Formats: sequence, C-alpha cells, structure tokens
Amino acid sequence: MTAFTAWVIPCLIGAAALTAAFRGVDVLPAFIKGAKGGIRTSFKILPSLAAMLTAIYMLRASGLLEAAVHALSPLFAAAGIPREIAPLMFVRPISGSGAMAVAAELISRYGPDSLVGRTAAVTLGSTETTFYTVSVYFGALGVRKTRYAIPAALCADLAGFVGASFFTRLLMG
Repeated sequence: MTAFTAWVIPCLIGAAALTAAFRGVDVLPAFIKGAKGGIRTSFKILPSLAAMLTAIYMLRASGLLEAAVHALSPLFAAAGIPREIAPLMFVRPISGSGAMAVAAELISRYGPDSLVGRTAAVTLGSTETTFYTVSVYFGALGVRKTRYAIPAALCADLAGFVGASFFTRLLMG
C-alpha cells in the first residue's frame, strides 16, 4: 500500500501534463502563469494573515482567552457541552493548528475513548477556522467589509459545537 501512495501525486501531475499536451496547451507557460498568479495572491493575503496570527498570539499571551473560557464555561455546560471543550471552542474559529494542539491535549489527558476526547475529535471535523478562512479568502479578493459573513460563520461554528456535543453524547456517550 505504501508504494502505491508514493506514486499517486506524481501520476496525477503526469496525467495532467499529458492531458494538457494532448489538448495542445503549452504546459510550461501555463504553469508559469499559474505560479505567478499564486505568488501574487499570497502577497495579497500576507498582511491579513500576519494581522490574524498576531491577534491570536496577543489573546493567548494576555490571558484574555483563558479568562473568557473560565467566565463562559457554565453556559457551555448548560448547553450540554463538556466544560473541558470550552478552550477548543474559543481557539477553533481562530487557529486550526492551535485547535489541534488543544484537542491533542484533551485527548491525551482524558483519553481518546472518553466523552471529552470523542467530542473534541468530532468538533474538529464539525467546525471551521472562521477567522483564518475569512482573512485568506476575503484578503485574496480585496474585500474589506465582511458584512454578515463573520457572524453567520460563527453561528455555524456554534451549531457545529452544539451538534458535535449532542451527537457524540447520543451516539457514543
């Protein structure tokens, strides 16, 4: 199986190049044009990305994130969300790697088959890194006013957290 997976990406790239060649597309100039566009896009989103990452580190370093988790954890418990998941709820919309670190800590502390561990795993698959996604996509398009995109996405994240907790408790509780 390992030998097969090592060849998947090279075969896909080769198939794309052969298909383009058969259709009469000059592959190298098309690749260079696409690479230039990708580099331009990455330079456009870099300021938004830097600002978002700075804000994340400032929130964590200031202790504001931990204070918010402590203040709102009774509400999470009333909604049926395990108290231990509260830090994940705050980090997930901001940072995917931060959420993975929080989930890994929860799973190692409580175990992968515990309600907390399972809820953390289901939550990671049920929610999105909202602010990262908004900063990347809107930054790439040059959109400055997000209007209702962020509140709607945060409501979807909240629904994902509540749904993950509910269905994990219902199906695996």
